[in-house]
Amino acid sequence: MRRVGSFLADAWALTRPYWTSSERGRGLALLAAVVILNLSLVGMTVVLTYWQRAFYNALEQKDAATFWSLLLLGGEADGTWFPGFCVVAAAYILIAVYQLYLRQALQIRWRRWLTERYLADWLADRAYYRIALTDPVTDNPDQRIADDIRLFVDDTLALGLGLMNSVVTLFSFIFVLWSLSGPLEVLGISIPGYMVWVAILYSLLGTWLAHMIGRPLIRLNFLQQRVEADFRYALVRVRDNVEGVALYGGEADEQRGLTTRFRALMENWWAIMLATKRLTFFTAGFTQVASIFPIIVAAPAYFSGRIPLGGLIQTSSAFGQVQGALSWFVDNYARLTEWRATVDRLTGFQRAIMAARHAEQGVVTRRSEEDAVVVEGVTLTLPDGRTLLQDATLRLDRAEAVLVTGASGSGKSTLFRAIAGIWPFGRGQVAVPDGARALFLPQRPYLPLGSLRRAVCYPLDAAAVPEQSVREALSAVSLGHLADRLDEEDAWDRRLSGGEQQRLAFARVLLVRPAFLFLDEATASLDPAAEEAMYRLVQDRLPGTAILSIAHRPGVAKFHGRRLNMAEGRLSPVTI
Repeated sequence: MRRVGSFLADAWALTRPYWTSSERGRGLALLAAVVILNLSLVGMTVVLTYWQRAFYNALEQKDAATFWSLLLLGGEADGTWFPGFCVVAAAYILIAVYQLYLRQALQIRWRRWLTERYLADWLADRAYYRIALTDPVTDNPDQRIADDIRLFVDDTLALGLGLMNSVVTLFSFIFVLWSLSGPLEVLGISIPGYMVWVAILYSLLGTWLAHMIGRPLIRLNFLQQRVEADFRYALVRVRDNVEGVALYGGEADEQRGLTTRFRALMENWWAIMLATKRLTFFTAGFTQVASIFPIIVAAPAYFSGRIPLGGLIQTSSAFGQVQGALSWFVDNYARLTEWRATVDRLTGFQRAIMAARHAEQGVVTRRSEEDAVVVEGVTLTLPDGRTLLQDATLRLDRAEAVLVTGASGSGKSTLFRAIAGIWPFGRGQVAVPDGARALFLPQRPYLPLGSLRRAVCYPLDAAAVPEQSVREALSAVSLGHLADRLDEEDAWDRRLSGGEQQRLAFARVLLVRPAFLFLDEATASLDPAAEEAMYRLVQDRLPGTAILSIAHRPGVAKFHGRRLNMAEGRLSPVTI
């Protein structure tokens, strides 16, 4: 019971924020409209049971006039006026269409709000980066944001409204069934409304059996979303690295890897199929028996003449509605297991985000009044605890250029990450001038999806950068031939060569005009002449910008006034 209570608490924690947000007004209005339309459908179902009684009585009595009036626009039967079936059907269709339309409107608004919230939390305080480094359990954040949120909203509304309908239907029809069934004598004891008690016992037994049979689906549905996302991510990895795969001739290995992931998906799917087969054997049989069971129970009263054919049909219909309402859990068990898996994944993701955002920073980044970046007593470690750098100290003043060298794997790039404030392992302090813009260029520039204009201006808002400035920046880095393709959308990370991508990154430098520029092998894909041209361009166009470079080529040293070497966990000055 505690596990169910904990799960419901998690589901409510995911649901409540939207309904208490600034958008709750429109959301509540849509929900109220959907609820009213749902209740209208239940009310029409109640009316139809009485209409069925009159209709079948007219058939039994061979009353053609009443038959046709009840079928068309409506008429009087058994002293009561009933709307015609055509009228009821038209109204039912209209209400059903708008109920679905407004529910879908509510779904997309709720999903948009949740998606924006999760995206903001995931990207805030670089939680996405920390989770990728430190939390292997929280897999596939893209799938959790794109798919799990959609499933959560859809299932929450569908199950919630379905449960509400079942409760309203139960209370609407239980009195009808009570009055229709009458008493039953068992061993001299009169049981009033016996059909109601039969429906309750039948449904309770079915609910218990459905839970016992279908319980494995909870774990299997949780696992299914993970293996599906893993397989999809592996396919995306191949798509994003087609050149590397092709150059290595790695098709056979990629196929083995993809096949292995797909086998895990298939094994999970077969397990779901077997569990679902067992559950469907029960639910299908339960539903089939329920369709005839009330007629069997009420048949003695019909054959004895105590109720007419219409009464038998109405009793059967009312019993079906009561039993169906009480069997809501049985009918929705598979969807409930999927909903629970979705809630668990979103809750776990949310907790991982909060843990990452509130985790100890390690190397502390603070704002300073000094016009310099100051690294004080910084020790850097790897996730496994190994030390890369011990008690490093560094000062980078405005307009100064410092070169950092060292063997591969010595920790140079990790030092850059620590200065950027994104490396969570270690201790020490980095002071950054308050209000000064810093720009970090890695060896492989990040090119976002979208137009070339967006790729050049990143991380600035492309719409806020004058087109002439963008064209001039491209021309300055010898990419002027791309200037007429600014609004062209393409996979630019595959369309441009490594050298062109690094040139494009320097065009960003000219647009951003940072006070502090950090270059991590940012010219490694350029030939020496082009590399020299990029450094000279920055020095000429941005004479007040401080530069801290990681590079191996000796030709880069002449553009720097100081040089530091990283070796054996120490950062030491070197004479140039």
